[in-house]
Amino acid sequence: QVQLVESGGGLVQPGGSLRLSCAASRDISSGYYMAWFRQAPGKQRELVAHSTSAGNTNYADSVKGRFTISRDNAKKSVYLQMNSLKPEDTAVYYCYAALLSRGYWGQGTQVTVSS
Repeated sequence: QVQLVESGGGLVQPGGSLRLSCAASRDISSGYYMAWFRQAPGKQRELVAHSTSAGNTNYADSVKGRFTISRDNAKKSVYLQMNSLKPEDTAVYYCYAALLSRGYWGQGTQVTVSS
């Protein structure tokens, strides 16, 4: 079992930046796949970025070049640096961890991009 707690969401103006953090309750260095998803009102949850245990990362086309996922295994944490934010990035952002066939979700953190 892994508990995930997100933080760092809030209200930001278009063009601004936010850094989301996800703290895990246990060591994520051994084999854990970590990802950030988001869900906007009336839309399906979508994958934003992921990081494999081997250190490979990938991003949704809509955020490439603007968002960066990183992980600090010593701190049992994953981060999402979001730059050049747009109103369409407004959503609840969820941290996700998976090992073998088991997946775990955080409670989500709201990001609102508005002037």
